[in-house]
Amino acid sequence: MTISGFSYIRNGFKYQYPFLQSIQSLLLLCDEVIVAVGQSEDGTREAIADLQKNNPQLHIIDTVWDEQLRQSGKVFAQQANIALRACAGDWIFNLQADELVHEKDIPLIKKTIAEIHNNLNINGLLLDFLHFHGNYQHLDASRWRHPREIRAFRNQQQIFSYKDSQGFRQYPSWEAYNEGHKGLKIKVKHLPISVYHYSYVRPATAMQAKAQYFETFWHDDQTVAEKYAAAENQFNYYDIDKVKKFAGSHPALMQDITQNQNMPFEPNQIRGLNTTKLKFIYWLENLIGKRIGEYKNYKL
Repeated sequence: MTISGFSYIRNGFKYQYPFLQSIQSLLLLCDEVIVAVGQSEDGTREAIADLQKNNPQLHIIDTVWDEQLRQSGKVFAQQANIALRACAGDWIFNLQADELVHEKDIPLIKKTIAEIHNNLNINGLLLDFLHFHGNYQHLDASRWRHPREIRAFRNQQQIFSYKDSQGFRQYPSWEAYNEGHKGLKIKVKHLPISVYHYSYVRPATAMQAKAQYFETFWHDDQTVAEKYAAAENQFNYYDIDKVKKFAGSHPALMQDITQNQNMPFEPNQIRGLNTTKLKFIYWLENLIGKRIGEYKNYKL
């Protein structure tokens, strides 16, 4: 049984993605790693090619992003599928360019995939998520972030990236996928280990630039320009319901970054639960131990 890993990236340095660390995380886990690399002007491809010199199992696919593909972030799914469809392993493991798995969890991931390999009732693996917010010592504890998502699934099962590449679904065929078929939710096993998601830990100026650029893949130029024209629209890390302290350890691949980049984030300044309705929802969710109305793009 073999595992292929895949990801996609464009201008990773410009938008301050830990993409090299993410790719190396895949290399620790997978027999081969496929990365779709969009045209970049910041040295992203050169850095991945340099990493490739000592990792022959790492393969680059050069791509061009369609700047006019502005339907619900579809370009991200397109790029994910380019890399996904080049994977040759029995199982496929996906990390986005700001995600890592902890090295301590890799043996259990491999063991679990091996255990379910012959159980054809299970087509995927559902992992938990740690969403870092503000700095590397705090987590997004709001109800708006996905608490878990599919990150591993069987190959050759017509499973493709869904919507904006957050998750995956199974389709009758590649042609049906391209024709807009909604797909079927994948039957998965939940493995309670975490993907470390480093999306909201850039300096505010870099976070603003990334948010503005990526929003162009949902909206037209005028809409985006109007939204980000005012100075007060500088990215605000405090516009969030809840955060909590991170008590664990970061993956070894992230140690240099997490120890040397401590951004000035003060959790006591967050917006917080500023409506009675929100306070009640959080109280009720804590009481019953589950999220009300949680979106689940999978079947346990």
